[in-house]
Amino acid sequence: MKRRTLLTGGGALLAAAALGSWRLTSGNRQPLLLSARDDADGHHYAVGYRLDGSQVFVIRVTERCHDVVPHPRLPLALFVGRRPSRESYLVDIRDGRLLQTLATPADRHFYGHGVFHAGGEWFYSTENDTREPGRGVVGVYRLQADRLQRVAEHSSHGIGPHQLLWMPDGETLVVANGGIRTEADSREKMNLDAMEPSLVLMRRDGVLLGREQLPERMNSVRHLAVAGDGTVVTGQQYEGDPQDTVPLLAIKRPGQAFQAFPLGEAQRRAMNQYTASVAIHSDLRLLAVTAPRGNRVFVWDLDTTELRLDVPLADCAGVAAVADGFVVSSGQSRCRLFDCRRSQIEIRHLELPAGLWDNHLRLA
Repeated sequence: MKRRTLLTGGGALLAAAALGSWRLTSGNRQPLLLSARDDADGHHYAVGYRLDGSQVFVIRVTERCHDVVPHPRLPLALFVGRRPSRESYLVDIRDGRLLQTLATPADRHFYGHGVFHAGGEWFYSTENDTREPGRGVVGVYRLQADRLQRVAEHSSHGIGPHQLLWMPDGETLVVANGGIRTEADSREKMNLDAMEPSLVLMRRDGVLLGREQLPERMNSVRHLAVAGDGTVVTGQQYEGDPQDTVPLLAIKRPGQAFQAFPLGEAQRRAMNQYTASVAIHSDLRLLAVTAPRGNRVFVWDLDTTELRLDVPLADCAGVAAVADGFVVSSGQSRCRLFDCRRSQIEIRHLELPAGLWDNHLRLA
Protein backbone atom coordinates (compact mmCIF):
# COMPACT_ATOMS: atom_id res chain seq x y z
CA MET A 1 0.00 0.00 0.00
CA LYS A 2 1.00 3.53 -0.60
CA ARG A 3 1.40 5.69 2.44
CA ARG A 4 -1.14 8.35 2.96
CA THR A 5 -0.11 11.73 1.59
CA LEU A 6 -1.04 14.62 3.84
CA LEU A 7 -2.57 17.70 2.31
CA THR A 8 -0.49 20.80 2.13
CA GLY A 9 -3.18 23.42 2.77
CA GLY A 10 -3.78 24.56 6.33
CA GLY A 11 -7.48 23.81 6.31
CA ALA A 12 -6.91 20.50 4.65
CA LEU A 13 -4.33 19.56 7.26
CA LEU A 14 -6.96 20.11 9.90
CA ALA A 15 -9.27 17.90 7.91
CA ALA A 16 -6.63 15.20 7.71
CA ALA A 17 -6.09 15.32 11.45
CA ALA A 18 -9.79 15.13 12.15
CA LEU A 19 -10.24 12.05 9.99
CA GLY A 20 -7.35 10.04 11.35
CA SER A 21 -5.12 7.78 9.34
CA TRP A 22 -6.19 6.44 6.00
CA ARG A 23 -4.50 5.04 2.97
CA LEU A 24 -4.92 6.02 -0.65
CA THR A 25 -5.25 2.44 -1.81
CA SER A 26 -6.94 -0.41 -0.09
CA GLY A 27 -4.58 -3.28 -0.83
CA ASN A 28 -6.35 -6.31 -2.21
CA ARG A 29 -9.79 -5.03 -1.38
CA GLN A 30 -12.26 -4.45 -4.16
CA PRO A 31 -12.76 -0.84 -5.28
CA LEU A 32 -15.49 1.05 -3.47
CA LEU A 33 -18.42 1.98 -5.70
CA LEU A 34 -20.12 5.21 -4.63
CA SER A 35 -23.47 6.27 -5.98
CA ALA A 36 -26.90 7.63 -5.14
CA ARG A 37 -29.90 5.31 -4.97
CA ASP A 38 -33.60 5.54 -4.23
CA ASP A 39 -35.85 2.87 -2.79
CA ALA A 40 -39.23 1.74 -4.00
CA ASP A 41 -40.92 4.25 -1.69
CA GLY A 42 -38.96 7.16 -3.17
CA HIS A 43 -36.55 7.65 -0.27
CA HIS A 44 -33.06 8.83 -1.16
CA TYR A 45 -29.75 7.25 -0.13
CA ALA A 46 -26.00 7.75 -0.40
CA VAL A 47 -24.38 4.33 -0.72
CA GLY A 48 -20.99 2.64 -0.86
CA TYR A 49 -20.46 -0.98 -1.91
CA ARG A 50 -17.37 -2.98 -2.71
CA LEU A 51 -17.48 -4.43 -6.20
CA ASP A 52 -17.76 -7.89 -4.65
CA GLY A 53 -21.15 -6.80 -3.34
CA SER A 54 -20.26 -6.20 0.30
CA GLN A 55 -22.02 -3.16 1.74
CA VAL A 56 -19.84 -0.49 3.34
CA PHE A 57 -22.59 2.03 4.07
CA VAL A 58 -26.11 3.03 3.15
CA ILE A 59 -27.36 6.28 4.64
CA ARG A 60 -30.63 8.00 4.03
CA VAL A 61 -30.48 11.64 2.89
CA THR A 62 -33.15 14.26 2.44
CA GLU A 63 -32.57 15.29 -1.16
CA ARG A 64 -32.00 13.10 -4.20
CA CYS A 65 -28.34 13.13 -5.23
CA HIS A 66 -26.78 12.86 -8.69
CA ASP A 67 -23.00 12.66 -8.96
CA VAL A 68 -20.52 11.73 -6.22
CA VAL A 69 -17.17 13.45 -5.84
CA PRO A 70 -14.50 11.54 -3.91
CA HIS A 71 -11.87 13.64 -2.15
CA PRO A 72 -8.47 13.11 -3.81
CA ARG A 73 -6.66 12.25 -0.58
CA LEU A 74 -9.05 11.78 2.29
CA PRO A 75 -11.77 9.21 2.95
CA LEU A 76 -14.45 11.71 2.05
CA ALA A 77 -16.94 12.09 -0.75
CA LEU A 78 -19.55 14.72 -1.48
CA PHE A 79 -22.87 13.38 -2.75
CA VAL A 80 -24.08 16.31 -4.83
CA GLY A 81 -27.75 17.27 -4.82
CA ARG A 82 -29.64 16.80 -8.03
CA ARG A 83 -31.26 19.84 -9.70
CA PRO A 84 -32.89 21.80 -8.06
CA SER A 85 -31.60 20.54 -4.71
CA ARG A 86 -30.11 23.03 -2.29
CA GLU A 87 -28.35 20.30 -0.26
CA SER A 88 -25.34 18.06 -0.76
CA TYR A 89 -23.86 15.57 1.71
CA LEU A 90 -20.26 15.20 2.86
CA VAL A 91 -19.75 11.59 3.93
CA ASP A 92 -16.92 9.63 5.54
CA ILE A 93 -16.72 6.76 3.08
CA ARG A 94 -15.14 4.39 5.60
CA ASP A 95 -18.39 4.00 7.50
CA GLY A 96 -20.96 6.31 5.92
CA ARG A 97 -20.87 8.84 8.72
CA LEU A 98 -22.58 12.04 7.60
CA LEU A 99 -20.11 14.83 8.33
CA GLN A 100 -22.00 17.78 6.89
CA THR A 101 -25.16 18.72 5.07
CA LEU A 102 -23.88 21.39 2.70
CA ALA A 103 -26.44 24.03 1.77
CA THR A 104 -26.34 26.58 -1.03
CA PRO A 105 -27.38 30.21 -0.44
CA ALA A 106 -31.10 30.82 -0.76
CA ASP A 107 -30.77 32.12 -4.32
CA ARG A 108 -28.71 29.21 -5.63
CA HIS A 109 -29.25 25.49 -6.17
CA PHE A 110 -26.99 22.64 -7.15
CA TYR A 111 -26.96 21.14 -10.62
CA GLY A 112 -25.70 17.73 -9.51
CA HIS A 113 -21.98 17.92 -10.24
CA GLY A 114 -18.74 19.22 -8.74
CA VAL A 115 -15.01 18.56 -8.44
CA PHE A 116 -12.37 18.71 -5.74
CA HIS A 117 -9.10 20.37 -6.67
CA ALA A 118 -6.17 17.93 -6.59
CA GLY A 119 -4.81 19.65 -3.47
CA GLY A 120 -8.02 18.73 -1.68
CA GLU A 121 -8.68 22.12 -0.13
CA TRP A 122 -11.08 23.52 -2.73
CA PHE A 123 -14.35 22.27 -4.15
CA TYR A 124 -16.18 23.67 -7.19
CA SER A 125 -19.82 23.00 -8.08
CA THR A 126 -22.19 23.95 -10.89
CA GLU A 127 -25.12 26.02 -9.63
CA ASN A 128 -28.11 28.01 -10.83
CA ASP A 129 -28.65 31.67 -9.97
CA THR A 130 -32.37 31.55 -9.21
CA ARG A 131 -32.65 35.34 -9.23
CA GLU A 132 -31.75 35.18 -12.91
CA PRO A 133 -32.77 31.60 -13.73
CA GLY A 134 -30.20 29.78 -15.78
CA ARG A 135 -27.29 32.15 -15.23
CA GLY A 136 -24.50 29.67 -14.66
CA VAL A 137 -22.49 29.82 -11.46
CA VAL A 138 -19.48 27.86 -10.28
CA GLY A 139 -19.63 27.82 -6.49
CA VAL A 140 -16.28 27.81 -4.69
CA TYR A 141 -16.02 26.02 -1.34
CA ARG A 142 -13.09 25.60 1.02
CA LEU A 143 -12.56 22.46 3.08
CA GLN A 144 -11.62 23.30 6.66
CA ALA A 145 -11.52 20.59 9.27
CA ASP A 146 -14.13 18.21 7.91
CA ARG A 147 -16.51 20.87 6.65
CA LEU A 148 -16.96 22.76 3.41
CA GLN A 149 -17.64 26.48 3.50
CA ARG A 150 -18.78 28.53 0.53
CA VAL A 151 -16.32 31.38 -0.02
CA ALA A 152 -16.85 32.67 -3.56
CA GLU A 153 -18.40 32.02 -6.93
CA HIS A 154 -17.54 32.52 -10.58
CA SER A 155 -19.59 32.72 -13.73
CA SER A 156 -19.75 29.47 -15.68
CA HIS A 157 -19.72 31.69 -18.79
CA GLY A 158 -22.94 30.12 -19.96
CA ILE A 159 -26.48 29.08 -19.14
CA GLY A 160 -27.53 26.08 -17.09
CA PRO A 161 -24.15 24.47 -16.32
CA HIS A 162 -24.29 20.75 -15.61
CA GLN A 163 -21.08 18.72 -15.31
CA LEU A 164 -17.60 20.15 -14.87
CA LEU A 165 -14.27 18.34 -14.77
CA TRP A 166 -10.56 19.10 -14.66
CA MET A 167 -8.36 19.18 -17.70
CA PRO A 168 -5.10 17.23 -17.29
CA ASP A 169 -3.22 20.30 -15.99
CA GLY A 170 -5.41 20.18 -12.89
CA GLU A 171 -5.95 23.94 -12.98
CA THR A 172 -8.31 24.34 -15.95
CA LEU A 173 -11.99 23.51 -15.63
CA VAL A 174 -14.05 22.25 -18.54
CA VAL A 175 -17.74 23.06 -18.10
CA ALA A 176 -20.77 21.70 -19.95
CA ASN A 177 -23.27 24.54 -20.08
CA GLY A 178 -26.56 22.87 -20.95
CA GLY A 179 -28.02 26.09 -22.29
CA ILE A 180 -31.40 25.80 -20.57
CA ARG A 181 -32.85 28.39 -18.21
CA THR A 182 -34.75 26.46 -15.53
CA GLU A 183 -37.15 27.93 -13.01
CA ALA A 184 -36.02 26.44 -9.73
CA ASP A 185 -39.23 25.39 -8.04
CA SER A 186 -41.29 24.28 -11.04
CA ARG A 187 -38.28 22.97 -13.06
CA GLU A 188 -39.94 24.62 -16.04
CA LYS A 189 -37.63 25.02 -19.02
CA MET A 190 -37.98 28.67 -19.91
CA ASN A 191 -35.98 29.16 -23.12
CA LEU A 192 -36.28 26.12 -25.37
CA ASP A 193 -36.62 28.49 -28.32
CA ALA A 194 -33.40 30.29 -27.39
CA MET A 195 -31.07 27.71 -25.85
CA GLU A 196 -27.36 28.46 -25.61
CA PRO A 197 -25.45 25.23 -24.88
CA SER A 198 -21.68 25.58 -24.82
CA LEU A 199 -18.43 23.93 -23.85
CA VAL A 200 -16.29 26.25 -21.75
CA LEU A 201 -12.68 26.12 -20.64
CA MET A 202 -11.94 28.37 -17.68
CA ARG A 203 -9.24 28.84 -15.09
CA ARG A 204 -10.24 27.97 -11.57
CA ASP A 205 -10.05 31.64 -10.65
CA GLY A 206 -12.92 32.19 -13.09
CA VAL A 207 -11.06 33.56 -16.11
CA LEU A 208 -12.59 32.40 -19.41
CA LEU A 209 -10.15 30.58 -21.70
CA GLY A 210 -12.45 29.36 -24.45
CA ARG A 211 -16.11 28.87 -25.34
CA GLU A 212 -17.41 26.74 -28.21
CA GLN A 213 -20.85 25.77 -29.44
CA LEU A 214 -22.32 23.04 -31.61
CA PRO A 215 -24.50 24.02 -34.58
CA GLU A 216 -27.63 22.45 -33.06
CA ARG A 217 -28.77 24.96 -30.44
CA MET A 218 -31.39 22.62 -28.92
CA ASN A 219 -28.72 19.99 -28.27
CA SER A 220 -28.02 20.46 -24.55
CA VAL A 221 -24.39 19.69 -23.61
CA ARG A 222 -24.75 17.76 -20.34
CA HIS A 223 -22.02 15.29 -19.43
CA LEU A 224 -18.29 15.06 -19.87
CA ALA A 225 -15.29 12.80 -19.83
CA VAL A 226 -11.65 13.88 -20.14
CA ALA A 227 -8.81 11.63 -21.31
CA GLY A 228 -5.27 11.85 -20.04
CA ASP A 229 -4.16 13.55 -23.26
CA GLY A 230 -6.78 16.30 -22.90
CA THR A 231 -9.39 14.87 -25.26
CA VAL A 232 -12.86 15.91 -24.08
CA VAL A 233 -16.03 14.00 -24.98
CA THR A 234 -19.51 15.34 -24.24
CA GLY A 235 -22.91 13.68 -24.19
CA GLN A 236 -25.94 15.68 -25.31
CA GLN A 237 -29.69 15.62 -24.64
CA TYR A 238 -31.79 16.95 -27.49
CA GLU A 239 -34.79 19.15 -26.70
CA GLY A 240 -36.16 19.43 -30.22
CA ASP A 241 -38.30 17.20 -32.44
CA PRO A 242 -37.73 13.50 -31.61
CA GLN A 243 -37.47 12.81 -35.34
CA ASP A 244 -34.60 15.26 -35.92
CA THR A 245 -31.24 13.81 -36.87
CA VAL A 246 -28.85 15.21 -34.31
CA PRO A 247 -25.40 14.05 -33.19
CA LEU A 248 -25.62 13.22 -29.49
CA LEU A 249 -21.91 12.93 -28.79
CA ALA A 250 -19.21 15.50 -29.47
CA ILE A 251 -15.47 15.56 -29.09
CA LYS A 252 -12.75 18.15 -28.66
CA ARG A 253 -9.31 16.72 -29.31
CA PRO A 254 -6.24 18.74 -28.31
CA GLY A 255 -5.77 21.63 -30.73
CA GLN A 256 -9.01 20.91 -32.58
CA ALA A 257 -12.48 22.43 -32.61
CA PHE A 258 -15.43 21.07 -30.66
CA GLN A 259 -17.30 18.88 -33.15
CA ALA A 260 -19.64 15.93 -33.53
CA PHE A 261 -18.29 12.48 -32.64
CA PRO A 262 -19.02 10.20 -35.64
CA LEU A 263 -21.92 7.92 -34.70
CA GLY A 264 -23.44 5.16 -36.70
CA GLU A 265 -27.06 5.91 -37.55
CA ALA A 266 -28.25 2.80 -35.70
CA GLN A 267 -26.52 3.94 -32.50
CA ARG A 268 -27.72 7.52 -32.83
CA ARG A 269 -31.31 6.41 -33.26
CA ALA A 270 -31.02 3.91 -30.41
CA MET A 271 -30.05 6.71 -28.01
CA ASN A 272 -33.56 8.15 -28.33
CA GLN A 273 -32.18 11.73 -28.26
CA TYR A 274 -30.71 11.28 -24.76
CA THR A 275 -27.34 10.30 -23.32
CA ALA A 276 -26.58 10.01 -19.61
CA SER A 277 -23.15 9.12 -18.24
CA VAL A 278 -19.88 9.33 -20.21
CA ALA A 279 -16.55 7.73 -19.27
CA ILE A 280 -13.13 7.43 -20.88
CA HIS A 281 -10.61 4.68 -20.13
CA SER A 282 -7.38 6.52 -20.88
CA ASP A 283 -5.14 3.43 -20.75
CA LEU A 284 -7.32 1.35 -23.07
CA ARG A 285 -8.28 4.44 -25.16
CA LEU A 286 -11.96 3.59 -24.96
CA LEU A 287 -15.11 5.69 -24.64
CA ALA A 288 -18.24 4.36 -22.90
CA VAL A 289 -21.69 6.00 -22.90
CA THR A 290 -25.04 5.07 -21.36
CA ALA A 291 -28.32 5.89 -23.08
CA PRO A 292 -31.06 5.04 -20.54
CA ARG A 293 -34.02 6.11 -22.68
CA GLY A 294 -32.80 3.75 -25.37
CA ASN A 295 -31.66 1.12 -22.82
CA ARG A 296 -28.27 0.79 -24.53
CA VAL A 297 -24.62 0.81 -23.50
CA PHE A 298 -21.98 1.72 -26.07
CA VAL A 299 -18.19 1.46 -26.20
CA TRP A 300 -16.03 3.01 -28.92
CA ASP A 301 -12.34 3.16 -29.66
CA LEU A 302 -11.53 6.75 -28.73
CA ASP A 303 -8.89 7.19 -31.44
CA THR A 304 -10.37 5.38 -34.43
CA THR A 305 -14.05 5.92 -33.38
CA GLU A 306 -14.67 2.26 -34.23
CA LEU A 307 -17.72 0.89 -32.44
CA ARG A 308 -16.61 -1.83 -30.03
CA LEU A 309 -19.87 -2.62 -28.24
CA ASP A 310 -23.59 -1.90 -28.52
CA VAL A 311 -25.64 -3.90 -26.01
CA PRO A 312 -29.01 -3.55 -24.26
CA LEU A 313 -29.20 -2.75 -20.55
CA ALA A 314 -32.51 -1.61 -19.12
CA ASP A 315 -32.37 1.96 -17.80
CA CYS A 316 -28.57 1.94 -17.82
CA ALA A 317 -27.27 4.67 -15.55
CA GLY A 318 -23.75 5.41 -14.32
CA VAL A 319 -20.54 4.29 -15.99
CA ALA A 320 -16.99 4.52 -14.64
CA ALA A 321 -13.62 3.18 -15.73
CA VAL A 322 -11.92 0.45 -13.71
CA ALA A 323 -8.69 -1.41 -14.38
CA ASP A 324 -10.34 -4.03 -16.60
CA GLY A 325 -12.77 -1.77 -18.41
CA PHE A 326 -16.02 -0.21 -17.21
CA VAL A 327 -18.61 -0.70 -14.48
CA VAL A 328 -22.18 0.22 -15.41
CA SER A 329 -25.16 0.58 -13.08
CA SER A 330 -28.84 0.48 -13.92
CA GLY A 331 -32.07 1.95 -12.67
CA GLN A 332 -33.87 -1.33 -13.31
CA SER A 333 -31.37 -4.11 -13.71
CA ARG A 334 -28.13 -5.47 -12.23
CA CYS A 335 -24.81 -3.66 -12.29
CA ARG A 336 -22.32 -5.09 -14.76
CA LEU A 337 -18.61 -5.20 -15.42
CA PHE A 338 -17.49 -4.78 -19.03
CA ASP A 339 -14.05 -6.37 -19.31
CA CYS A 340 -12.46 -4.58 -22.27
CA ARG A 341 -8.92 -5.94 -22.13
CA ARG A 342 -9.40 -8.21 -25.14
CA SER A 343 -10.86 -7.68 -28.59
CA GLN A 344 -14.04 -9.43 -27.48
CA ILE A 345 -15.54 -7.46 -24.60
CA GLU A 346 -16.79 -9.75 -21.83
CA ILE A 347 -19.78 -8.82 -19.68
CA ARG A 348 -20.30 -10.06 -16.13
CA HIS A 349 -23.01 -9.34 -13.58
CA LEU A 350 -21.84 -7.83 -10.32
CA GLU A 351 -23.17 -8.98 -6.97
CA LEU A 352 -24.60 -5.57 -6.17
CA PRO A 353 -28.19 -4.58 -5.40
CA ALA A 354 -30.26 -4.47 -8.56
CA GLY A 355 -31.94 -1.33 -9.85
CA LEU A 356 -32.73 2.15 -8.49
CA TRP A 357 -29.22 3.53 -9.09
CA ASP A 358 -28.94 7.19 -10.10
CA ASN A 359 -27.20 8.28 -13.29
CA HIS A 360 -23.62 8.41 -12.00
CA LEU A 361 -21.18 6.30 -10.05
CA ARG A 362 -17.62 6.76 -8.88
CA LEU A 363 -14.93 4.33 -7.81
CA ALA A 364 -12.79 5.15 -4.78
